[in-house]
Amino acid sequence: MDQRGISRDACATRGPSFGAAARSNHSHVVACSGTFAKDTSEDELATAFDSKNVIFADVEANDGSKVPASILFPNDPKLQLEVWWSNPAAHSDIRLIVIGGQSTWTAPSGMRLGQTLEQVEKLNHKPFKLKGYDKNRIATVSGWDGGALASLPGGCAPGLSLRANPKASAEAIGALPADKEYSSSDPAIRATKPTISEILICY
Repeated sequence: MDQRGISRDACATRGPSFGAAARSNHSHVVACSGTFAKDTSEDELATAFDSKNVIFADVEANDGSKVPASILFPNDPKLQLEVWWSNPAAHSDIRLIVIGGQSTWTAPSGMRLGQTLEQVEKLNHKPFKLKGYDKNRIATVSGWDGGALASLPGGCAPGLSLRANPKASAEAIGALPADKEYSSSDPAIRATKPTISEILICY
């Protein structure tokens, strides 16, 4: 797995814990209930998506360390999904869901890879905060400013990384360092035309 452009600790915000809804196969949509409720186990994922489509393997964290996780559809980049566990020994209790690479999964509230800054603002119903670009031209959301994405049904919280448009100049990227925070409405940020490159759904 590629090294992540966003720390798993970025999803530090915790919403209230709700009881799990009835389990069901939500196809290509991640909801913080049902199949992907906080108290789900790998066995339940295998039941929903067929055991042949679920493996348990090490994935790479942003710091280069290895973390055991369940991978849905490991051989299909467009359907692949990582599920990290609070109890990895028992493969139970979801801690984190990762949508990255070429995945076509839709996250809660309609978030998808490739969406623009403006599209994310519409989902949040207002501008949000993000850190500037790192060496990989990745910016990370640092806060939702009380918008709609700050608290999702089911007690989960989203974290996003956004990659600058390839045509954005090195000068434009360098003027927006990762150690500073910006509003998504900042003209300098908007000029780099970033799009979602990874979605983290955290409990």
